[in-house]
Amino acid sequence: MLFVQNENNDPRINLAIETYLMKELPVDEPILLFYINEPSIIIGRNQNTIEEINKEYVEEKGIHVVRRLSGGGAVYHDFGNLNFSFIMPDDGESFRDFAKVTQPIIDALHDMGVTGAELKGRNDLVIGDKKFSGNAMYATNGRMFAHGTIMFDSDVNEVVNALKVRKDKIESKGIKSIRSRVTNIKPFLADEYQDMSTTDFRQAILFRIFGVDNMDDVKIYDLTEADWKRINEISDQYYRNWDWNYGRSPEFDLVRRERFVIGSVEAKMNVAGGVINDIRIFGDFFGLGEIKDVEDLLRGTKYDKESIREAVEKIDIQKYFGGIQVDDLVQLLY
Repeated sequence: MLFVQNENNDPRINLAIETYLMKELPVDEPILLFYINEPSIIIGRNQNTIEEINKEYVEEKGIHVVRRLSGGGAVYHDFGNLNFSFIMPDDGESFRDFAKVTQPIIDALHDMGVTGAELKGRNDLVIGDKKFSGNAMYATNGRMFAHGTIMFDSDVNEVVNALKVRKDKIESKGIKSIRSRVTNIKPFLADEYQDMSTTDFRQAILFRIFGVDNMDDVKIYDLTEADWKRINEISDQYYRNWDWNYGRSPEFDLVRRERFVIGSVEAKMNVAGGVINDIRIFGDFFGLGEIKDVEDLLRGTKYDKESIREAVEKIDIQKYFGGIQVDDLVQLLY
């Protein structure tokens, strides 16, 4: 495994580094990337940005809002939050296997005294009933990454202030508020680790993943000048681009939303003359491929149950949405 050293705190650069390493760096072995972002909200690939953030608060505080490549929900990052990314060849079996890719993190935390850390539900790492890490994946062209957050010493109040959390999501998890749902892990570390900074914590996790005691024994890849040139181009194309981060929602007259085991799915449609003229699909589900493929297929479809079913049956439901059935999507849309 290669480790890519990175001291950047700008999420628009850090996500570009991750994208470059997955899509363009010509190496076959797995890569580990850590990054610590300044205050920012990282939006899931298929989410409607405006509905996930407290816009006035975010603008007042100068919090970055950046959309990532992977699905899942919005998360808040700050200097007390450590982000990890495992970048690797896609073996065809690991996508959505969060147990496999989070085990190195869990093992490292157990070794540091956080014995209660475990994977729970779809993609969360928890201590008891409190979440400290959300995880997501993205795959394309035979490569993939699995990345996640670790709330080490994050400002929980800012998580609450910056994000909107839908009532149905809270209720589906049987909790009363987002504040009661999340925790930092620093208080759970063994006494010898209580004086750690986030960067100290990053190094401790790194050593445990590599099974070493010093940096000399870590296999490092240093980004070149050519790498950085391409990373900045990717940042400009995506993560500094308003259209990518916010996007444009169609003028809609019909909104259908359902929460499934795989996450929430929302369809906003413009229906005129009995035909779906425009449609956008949002949600925090994990899918392979581009949800635009599904939207394009449904545009021009008659808005009746059988026509929608005929269109939906042409879609590889499992690929784009995960574990839902044709009937589920038909019922959502109609």
